[in-house]
Amino acid sequence: MALPTANQVSLGRETPKHYGITSPISLVQAKEADLVLTHRLTEALKPYGVFEEELELQRRIHVLGKLNTLVKEWIRDVSETKNLPASVIESVGGKIFTFGSYRLGVHTKGADIDALFVAPRHVERTDFFSSFLDKLKEQEEVKDLRAVEEAFVPVIKLSFDSIEIDILFARLALQTIPKNLDLRDDGLLKNLDIRCIRSLNGCRVTDEILHLVPNIENFRLTLRTIKLWAKRHNIYSNILGFLGGVSWAMLVARTCQLYPNAVASTLVHKFFLVFSKWEWPNPVLLKQPEDCNLNLPVWDPRVTPSDRYHLMPIITPAYPQQNSTYNVSVSTRAVMVDEFKQGLSITDEILQNKAEWSKLFEAPNFFQKYKHYIVLLASAPTEKQHLEWVGLVESKIRILVGNLEKNEFITLAHVNPQSFPGPRESREKEEVSTMWVIGVIFKKMETSENLNVDLTIDIQSFTDTVYRQAISSKMFEADMKIQAMHVKKRQLHQLLPSLVMPKRRKHSTEGLRQMNDSSLDLSLDSDNSMSVPSPTALSAAVPTSTPVKSGPLGPPPSPIAAAASQPEIQASTMSPPAVKRPGSPMQEERKRLKSDSEPNNNLIISLSPQRMVSTDLSDVPLLPANPIPVVKNSIKLRLSR
Repeated sequence: MALPTANQVSLGRETPKHYGITSPISLVQAKEADLVLTHRLTEALKPYGVFEEELELQRRIHVLGKLNTLVKEWIRDVSETKNLPASVIESVGGKIFTFGSYRLGVHTKGADIDALFVAPRHVERTDFFSSFLDKLKEQEEVKDLRAVEEAFVPVIKLSFDSIEIDILFARLALQTIPKNLDLRDDGLLKNLDIRCIRSLNGCRVTDEILHLVPNIENFRLTLRTIKLWAKRHNIYSNILGFLGGVSWAMLVARTCQLYPNAVASTLVHKFFLVFSKWEWPNPVLLKQPEDCNLNLPVWDPRVTPSDRYHLMPIITPAYPQQNSTYNVSVSTRAVMVDEFKQGLSITDEILQNKAEWSKLFEAPNFFQKYKHYIVLLASAPTEKQHLEWVGLVESKIRILVGNLEKNEFITLAHVNPQSFPGPRESREKEEVSTMWVIGVIFKKMETSENLNVDLTIDIQSFTDTVYRQAISSKMFEADMKIQAMHVKKRQLHQLLPSLVMPKRRKHSTEGLRQMNDSSLDLSLDSDNSMSVPSPTALSAAVPTSTPVKSGPLGPPPSPIAAAASQPEIQASTMSPPAVKRPGSPMQEERKRLKSDSEPNNNLIISLSPQRMVSTDLSDVPLLPANPIPVVKNSIKLRLSR
C-alpha cells in the first residue's frame, strides 16, 4: 500500500476543522471494533491486487524521475534554440506532475500513470508534439509511442520501461517554473488557452480532493474499497454513463468530510448510507464554488439551462467547476442507486458480524438479471481499424441507451461496461469484432393483449451518429460494421465466452444448431436482428435527397452479410428450457419456468414477410445532409401480457 508523501500529510494537517459545505454528521472517534473491521477489510482487498508491491512502487518513482530529467534537458535545449540568456536557461525549470489514481495513492498493480508536463511560456505546444516527441523516440525504454494532438485534451501516450504513461501538456504564462509550484493557485489560469486549462484540470482537481479530506490514509483505503466494489458490480465507466475514477473519489471524499474521525470500515458503510438516500439531482460539492472572474464556463444550473438536466451532478472542486457525471442517464442512475442500497444492506451485515467483507465484492450475474438483452457488435477487417472503431462505438453507446430509455415501452436499459470478443462471420474471412450486452426491462402492459414495440428508429439513429462521426473524422474504412439484435436470456450462452456464461447442458440445447468456437449463426432462435452495414465508398453514390432504396445498389453482399442486413423471421421452435438458478426460491422458479413455456408471455418478432425490406445502407452518400431514412419494420417486437 502506497504511503503518503510528506506533502500529502501536510495538506491533511493544514485543512480547517470544518470540511465541505456543511457541518459533519458525526464526530465520533473510531472504536476498537472499527479498527478490527478495517484490518479485515485490508486483508479482504489483498487477493484482488489493489495494493502495489513496494518494489513496483519504487520502479514507478524511478521511471518518473527519469522522465522528469528528460523534460528538464529538453526544455534547456529548446531555450537555447530560442536564444534565451544563459542565466535564464539555468533557472527556467519545467516539471512533471502526476494526477489521477497514482497521485491519489490508490493505483492498482499494472495501472497506467497520468502525467502533466508543465512548461514556461516560451515553450510552445507545437514544440511538445514535435521535438519532445522526437526526443522520446530516441529513448531505448520508450515503446508504443503515439501522439493524439487533435484530442479534446491533447496527449502523448507511451510505455516507459513497461509502464504505461499518458502525458498532457500545459504552458504557463511564467518565465520560469518554480520547484514548489502549487497548481491549485487559480492565478495560474490567467492568459492560458483552453487546451492548457483542460490539461491542468486533472492535477488541480486531484490536489483539491487531497486537500479537502480530513485523513488521507482513511480516504485512500475507503476509495480502494469503493473502486473495487464498483468494478466488480459493473458500474465503473464514465464513457458508458456510470461513474469514472474522479467521480468515485469525490463521493468518497464527501463521505470523509461528513464523518471526519471515522476509519475505513465505517466510512465504507457510511458511503452506502449517504448515497443510497441522496436526493438526486441535488449536487455533491466538496467546497463552495468560487468565481475567479476569468470568464470560463462553470457548472451553474442558474445560468446554464443544459446544466439543469444533469441527473447525478458531482461537481469538481477546482475552478472552473464542472460536472464530472454529465454522461449519467436515467437507467445508469437507477442501476447505481440500486447498487448503493444493496451495498448498504451488505455492509449492515458486515458491521453486525453476520457476513465477511468478501460478500461486498461478489460480482452479481448480469446475464441472469434480465429477461431481454440487446447485443451490439462492432467489427472491422484489421486489428488497427478495429481498435479505432471500437473506441468510437463505445463512446456513443450511451446515445443508444438514451434512445432506448425514451422508448415509451422500455423502463430501463442497463449496459454492461465489460465488452467481449464478438463472433466471426467465417473462419476464412479476417475480421475482428467486439460485443456489448445491454439488459432491457419492458413495461408491463395492462390495457392491451398485444402491443408492437419497434426499436428500429432507436437503433438506427445510434448507428447513423456513429457512421457520421467516423466519416467526418476520416476514420471510416470499408467493412466497418455495427450489428444490433435482441436476444433472450436463455440464448446468451450462444454468444458469450464460456468463462462468463457456461454452455447449457446438452439436453437443454436440443433442436438448436451446433456452433464452434470461431463462428456463430446469429439467426439461431433470434427474435430479431438488425445489421447496419457500413456506408462504403465502393458503392455508387446517390444524391442526398434520394431516399434509401429497399435493395442494395452495390455488388451483392456475402451470404452472412445479406442474412444480417435484414431481420430474421426464422426462429427455432425448440426453445431450451430454463435452467434453475442456484439459491432461487422454488416457488419463484416454477413461476419463471411456466412463464418461459408460454409463448405469449415474451417479446416475439412480429414481421410482415411481404413487406420485408433490406437495411443495407451501402447506397448512402458519404456525407448525407439529412438523417439516413429509417427502414420501417426492420426490428419489431410484439409485447404480450
